[in-house]
Amino acid sequence: MEQITSRKNPLIGHIRKLIGDRAYRRECGEFVGDGIKLLAEAVHWNAPLTCVICTADVCLPDLPDHVRTVEVPRDVMESVSPMKTPQGAIFLCRMPALAPPDRLEGDRWLVLDGLQDPGNVGTIWRTADALGADGLLLSEDCADLWNHKTVRSTMGACFRLPVYQVERQALPALLKRSDLPLYATALREDTIDLRDADLTRAAVVIGSEGRGASEQLLTASGKTLKIPMRERCESLNAAAAAAVVLWEMAR
Repeated sequence: MEQITSRKNPLIGHIRKLIGDRAYRRECGEFVGDGIKLLAEAVHWNAPLTCVICTADVCLPDLPDHVRTVEVPRDVMESVSPMKTPQGAIFLCRMPALAPPDRLEGDRWLVLDGLQDPGNVGTIWRTADALGADGLLLSEDCADLWNHKTVRSTMGACFRLPVYQVERQALPALLKRSDLPLYATALREDTIDLRDADLTRAAVVIGSEGRGASEQLLTASGKTLKIPMRERCESLNAAAAAAVVLWEMAR
């Protein structure tokens, strides 16, 4: 195992830049994950790890031979980890391709339209994996999938469930080729109760909390769906709304 003791080491600088700069992550094709549990998930699901950095008191899972391993003092870990209280290990992983295939496989997809909070995106990713969705589709202005907050919130789902980024104008054609009807959670004249919709094969839009679903995707949606709730409540958090929709799709 390599030893690095300087906070100014090029690897440490590279990690800091990956954590803080979305464009740099895309340029390098790498992202950062933190914590032993998330690392163990990455190993279990054969994620394309490139490097693991840890402190001496941490017991690492069995890593593939090609993965670079580096031991650092506690102060160096604290200087580079995105966590206020570092768990003693961070890792680098190659990004999968975000471009969708020509045709989507499976029956149940969720479309995230303009969601800005990385924690919400990661939580929805985790929930979609748990409730049997076939994948997620993200509009071009969503929070970065490979932000460390997004990755941490997935609790390992980012290594299991496919996610693709699709421009809004290209989404209807992709869904048509995939024989998937598009619905959106919104209110208009044709809105139906979520419980009455046939969601056995569908892609459902979850809009941002501030603006809701975009006009472009609302126009492309065959129906709009509402989640039944008390009249005094206007809306749900995007992650909570997604969980309800995913539950209905699974049910």
